[in-house]
Amino acid sequence: MSASAPGDVPPTSIGVDLREEGVVVEYLDGRTTLYRGVPESVEGTVTAGPGKETHVLVTDPTETEGVMTYVNDYNTGEEILRDSGVGRVVVDSDETDEVFPGVIVGRDGQRNRVTADPEVAGGRVFVFVEDGWIEESYEIVSGPEEGLDAHR
Repeated sequence: MSASAPGDVPPTSIGVDLREEGVVVEYLDGRTTLYRGVPESVEGTVTAGPGKETHVLVTDPTETEGVMTYVNDYNTGEEILRDSGVGRVVVDSDETDEVFPGVIVGRDGQRNRVTADPEVAGGRVFVFVEDGWIEESYEIVSGPEEGLDAHR
């Protein structure tokens, strides 16, 4: 019997606290994570380096709750994701998926790509990129110049 490939898991609303030192996420199971540092402001799209973990957080208008999705995460078990409230989406190379209104994820080779328009999303859009050595935080502050349809 072989293990099945990880599949998509829908996210659930989780707690968010925007602080000077970074973005704190409170999972449904009570754990918290601090994504360190003030996120770098970018327009339209964030493309992660090859093999980097990519987490997308979209806040509600109050900025106290949000939904988080891991992009192409092959390591975290489905039960852990469901217990924490975090979603997962798996996209193949040259595919895209609109994970939230106004937020499209895709894959270019081994690089995850997140394109968003915060006005359409209805909240702030953060992208966290990390591996065992680095943590990078971004906030997509405006939609792509060519519009979201060009990225679908």
